[in-house]
Amino acid sequence: MNIEVLSLILFGAFFLLLATGAPMAWVLGGIGMIFTLFILGPTSLVQVALCTWDTMMNFVLIAIALFIFLGFILQESGLAKALYKSMYLWTSRIPGGLGVGTILVCTLIAAMVGTIGAGIVTASTIAMPEMLKRHYNERMVIGLIMAGGTLGILIPPSVGFLVYAACTGLSVGQLLAGGIGPGFLLSALYMIYIVIRCTINPAMGGGGRGKLVPAEEAISWKVRVLSLKDSVPAFLLVFGVLGSIFTGVATPTEAAAVGCFLAFGIAAIYRGLNWRMVKSSVFNTGRLFGMVFWIFACANIFTRFYMGMGLRDYLDGIITTWQINPWLILIGMMLFIFLAGMIIADIAIVLVCAPIFTELIVSLGFDPLWFGLLFLVNVQIACLSPPFGSALIYMRGCVTDEVGFKGVAWASYPFIAIQIVGLALCMIFPQIILWLPHQLFT
Repeated sequence: MNIEVLSLILFGAFFLLLATGAPMAWVLGGIGMIFTLFILGPTSLVQVALCTWDTMMNFVLIAIALFIFLGFILQESGLAKALYKSMYLWTSRIPGGLGVGTILVCTLIAAMVGTIGAGIVTASTIAMPEMLKRHYNERMVIGLIMAGGTLGILIPPSVGFLVYAACTGLSVGQLLAGGIGPGFLLSALYMIYIVIRCTINPAMGGGGRGKLVPAEEAISWKVRVLSLKDSVPAFLLVFGVLGSIFTGVATPTEAAAVGCFLAFGIAAIYRGLNWRMVKSSVFNTGRLFGMVFWIFACANIFTRFYMGMGLRDYLDGIITTWQINPWLILIGMMLFIFLAGMIIADIAIVLVCAPIFTELIVSLGFDPLWFGLLFLVNVQIACLSPPFGSALIYMRGCVTDEVGFKGVAWASYPFIAIQIVGLALCMIFPQIILWLPHQLFT
């Protein structure tokens, strides 16, 4: 079958089945198996079994499960509440200080957990009531919490990096190191935006400088310095996980196990360690990882069939024949990821597009590590993009019905613009991504 016709049929069936509400895993796996059966014949179905077995043997999946488990432990440990109090004491006197403190807390949570949901749910529970009580603009509050939560995709130890590495064969350590630059760049851009907006319009930040309640005006430097003790466990966890990876002491999977051990200790310190918490974390991890695994396995079936039908040769032929500027192809891929993210889950985008795009980007002469980070920055934008960005879905569960999904969607737009600026900076200045991996791994 002609590859152009096959592509139209494959993706037509994909989007049609998604529109029916069918689970992502069964859509990808079902299409892959049916087309394998009818085009390649019954004997080729053995490739489906082998593909699933290869997925089960992927050692990186253990790290994904452990980091998910780590996230659930920390979510109920009480550490986030202590962190927020500490950050608030240091930032409360600047315009939009509570918003800046919330971004700082989300950044630290991202560096400990590596998932979107933990930052959004935690900040919504702890930070949102405090900011609204001080008359911060509700739409800005919702937007900054969602944006801060999406940092979990970029700042290591990100589960997104592990998934990307597992399906492209790139080094997990280099991807994790490469994510630090873009992650902290975006965190800084969010904070700069909040400060500028609250300086221009003080009402956005509860009235601006000098409008806090008297008890908050009297915070001494001694109190602020003493509050830093609440940050020590967080930094120990970050150092234990990332330090063990970057120094070569542990693999990412072993570092994830170290993180879980430290998280249990932190939960005990904050008196959050009990049987109910452990049981809840284990069951929630099992449910979430089960979903990730089956999407992973079924996406492999889909992409292996698609690549086996000659996609790579077809794309190489287009590049050679049409003489398209490689940068135009790169921008086209970025645009495709952005648009796909509006309707497809972030993990599915990585699993379906990353293997195909990575092979193409290598043939164009670009650095695959640099492209991988651009890909994940774009996935972060997709998570914040209406109508089906995962950050919006998490946030909708944390706001009132009066705000609704429409209010959540409107709150995301300024931060989507900031993310696009961050993506452009990473494209124009590749060293934002590549400097640290080159320092650590060359």
